[in-house]
Amino acid sequence: MTPASGVGRPGFAWAAPAAVFFGLFALVPLLLVVVLSFTRWNGLGSPEFAGLENWSKLLDDPVMVKSLWLSLVLTVLGVVVQTPISILLGVWAAGRQRNRAVLSAVYFVPLLLSVTAVSVLWRALLDPNFGLPSQATWLFGDGNLFGVRSSAIGVLVLVGTWQFTPLHTLLYQGAARAIPDVLYQAAQIDGAGRARQFFHITLPQLRNTVVTSTILMVVGGLTTFDTVLILTQGGPGTDTTNTAYFMYQKAFKSFDFGTASAIALLLVLVATLVSLVMVRLSGYDRMRSTLEGV
Repeated sequence: MTPASGVGRPGFAWAAPAAVFFGLFALVPLLLVVVLSFTRWNGLGSPEFAGLENWSKLLDDPVMVKSLWLSLVLTVLGVVVQTPISILLGVWAAGRQRNRAVLSAVYFVPLLLSVTAVSVLWRALLDPNFGLPSQATWLFGDGNLFGVRSSAIGVLVLVGTWQFTPLHTLLYQGAARAIPDVLYQAAQIDGAGRARQFFHITLPQLRNTVVTSTILMVVGGLTTFDTVLILTQGGPGTDTTNTAYFMYQKAFKSFDFGTASAIALLLVLVATLVSLVMVRLSGYDRMRSTLEGV
């Protein structure tokens, strides 16, 4: 049976609006950032070519090195904490338990809120003078969670987990529902319990989703800004100044847009490189839907 005349793969015109939008709001700004990273500019007048001056300053800046390390720590902690919670909740939400839909809807509420709103909420809740720490000194000590490096980092991880775990849970929920029931039926016939089914069927079938979710966590962790700005302002001192917040300080506090552009470009390169390495090492680029978990 021959296909109907004129029916085939959609032409480029269908993708043109999205391509134009991506070009104007992604590629053009990125190109401008590349150009500005080799200039001296305070936001007024015309930029002056500076060669590699901005890049050499970054290599000699101890705060820059510290901010890169903190970004890595926040990213790793985010992945380690969010991944197991997201998998367990996603697999549970994919089931048919009683009241599952209601509980899932309540749990996904943080996903509907903006990062700014969530940060303001937690800043008020953890305020050392009027928040929960002032009412539970037996648990929080002096109550100033933002005045100690370890607790400040812990707050950033907690807030990020509270808001973004629902997103990754949603990914795992969809992936878990796509697993064929026949695999579990065969496992039950062989006498496999729920724990064995989870580790030998569910987790392998979620491998693609784990890679996708982890890449999203890595990119999000490396570019975290709003939470740091509202919760800690990079303090105490520079202990929670990650790379994205350091870029903001250079641009809008020091008015050094050339150095800030170099930091932004470095973030793009690092996030892209890490994502490509993860895809390559995991074999995700060779996977197909019919080979999920194989």
